[in-house]
Amino acid sequence: MNAVASLPVVRGSYTEHAPLKNLVWFRAGGAADILFRPADLEDLCAFVAAKPADLPVTVIGVGSNLLIRDGGIPGVVIRLPSSFGKIEKIDGTHLRAGAAALDAAVARAAADAGIAGLEFLRGIPGTIGGALMMNAGCYGTETKDVFVKARAIDSTGKVITLGPDDMGFTYRHSKPQGLIYIDAVLKGTLGEPEAIRARMEALVTQRESTQPVRSKTGGSTFTNPPGHKAWQLIDQSGCRGLMHGAAQMSEKHCNFLINTGDATATDIEALGEDVRARVKAKFGVALEWEIKRIGRAKETAE
Repeated sequence: MNAVASLPVVRGSYTEHAPLKNLVWFRAGGAADILFRPADLEDLCAFVAAKPADLPVTVIGVGSNLLIRDGGIPGVVIRLPSSFGKIEKIDGTHLRAGAAALDAAVARAAADAGIAGLEFLRGIPGTIGGALMMNAGCYGTETKDVFVKARAIDSTGKVITLGPDDMGFTYRHSKPQGLIYIDAVLKGTLGEPEAIRARMEALVTQRESTQPVRSKTGGSTFTNPPGHKAWQLIDQSGCRGLMHGAAQMSEKHCNFLINTGDATATDIEALGEDVRARVKAKFGVALEWEIKRIGRAKETAE
């Protein structure tokens, strides 16, 4: 049976058995049962409203903090088009950014607009949608610190607005589940564009000197446990440079998992679990994954 036949008619596109590995930074993992690229917001809302109630739906951005298991993702995977990536200045200190907008692009747009305080986004290699889901942050600033409000599509296909209390931001987490983010309003302070750009470049230089940003990686692998730095626990457990197949804990920053060649998602996840076990055995601390792992294991794939 054609799986697409059971889905709502859309103006965008459906692709069955769509490879996803080239859409994520690890360059590993399986396919989507069906990949849906909506034409626009109206198309996406109509899809959500009319889809079968039991249909699994997953939204992916640029896959900078995502591991897709080798068995692929069941149901429908949604990839937002560039029309969801618009960035516009609202006033002297506020920007509206689409969920598909790159965090770095938002930081640059803020600098051009003379809005300070969003420089940290330059160091986060994801999208605004992902930043909302994970309360992304670096160098002492998090998404919650600049957040004003967001719009999202709920499970009925209705567009809703969420404020700070609705988001319930905590460390690398936000409360809402099952929503598809559309855009967010972020706030900063007035600043001089050249000074803002200088601060951004300093952040970029610092990041490139300490992190394997040119590698196939998913960014920071584990969250920092209370009172600890994840990288220090990993290093002191003898895991710097540790390998499983072509997956490796980076020599440059050992809280970064990297694909050194043709590592599978299974290799990558197995290495992460090995590191967790070694840290737990040595320090009694359970590292929690910061990378989002989704999909089916290879052996359970159809």
